[in-house]
Amino acid sequence: MISRKKPESLNKMPSPSEIWRSSPGTRTATKRALLIGVTYKRKYMLKGTINDVKSMRELLINDFGFKEENILVLTDLQMNTTRKQMVESMEWLVKDCQAGDSLVFYFSGHGLRKLDFEGDERDGFDENICPVDFLTEGMISDNEINSLIVWPLKKDVTLHAIVDACHSGTVLDLEHVYNREQRIWEDNSPPSGKARKHTDGGLAISISACQDHEIAVDTSAFTKTMNGALTYLLIYILKKHRGLTYGDLLDLIHEELSKFNEGGCLPAKFFRKIFKNQLLQTPQISSSKPFDVYKKHFLL
Repeated sequence: MISRKKPESLNKMPSPSEIWRSSPGTRTATKRALLIGVTYKRKYMLKGTINDVKSMRELLINDFGFKEENILVLTDLQMNTTRKQMVESMEWLVKDCQAGDSLVFYFSGHGLRKLDFEGDERDGFDENICPVDFLTEGMISDNEINSLIVWPLKKDVTLHAIVDACHSGTVLDLEHVYNREQRIWEDNSPPSGKARKHTDGGLAISISACQDHEIAVDTSAFTKTMNGALTYLLIYILKKHRGLTYGDLLDLIHEELSKFNEGGCLPAKFFRKIFKNQLLQTPQISSSKPFDVYKKHFLL
């Protein structure tokens, strides 16, 4: 007989629903994170998402003081990346948030765009992330993500979202997008002025793998293992350079991506040929409130 060893869980805590039942209304943690890595199957398969989640979890614990029991990990290996489970976990992340809380939402997986029929997108498209069952249960749109984890943020609560997916630029629908070339914040509020996109007094900051019209790369070009390009570079830079501002961090990510795209290695040549020498992806920052990116230090 062949025994299949159950994959080791990356969670040191019960599921969110179990926590709610056992301790309703309590909220003791000041740092809490939800890390999601979706692998998918067959033609949709991504090979680096599990590595991404493991690396992000290690970064939060060892470099930013997060406790293992306050980090919830969803992966296909643990069979908990369905749409229902992802939505429940996003609700858990912000439940009973209070002043001083630092929350992290991380997603590594597929992202897709579709036409906006509600008139609240300046570019006419909704950005979406894909659960493992997105073909049957649907994607999770930027509108829904905004209402789930942006709306509930109370005063002095900070949420950082790091989204390593295609078309992820404004996937949280935050009202301000930083233009790195012009060094200004651009208005991303709903053109109709009717849709709510703001927090309840807190701060939401998103670091996305690429702009809304771009794709993001899952590659082994940087190491021997597969990783999302944004995730690998973000962690590499944060470990190498201490005390970075948001502007410094974004500039260094772009600098490393440019080195890759301009380099002579085979992966770079291959991707340049496919994408006609264009930069593969343009990571960007968006926020619920504008701030000086070269004065505010990156801290989770």
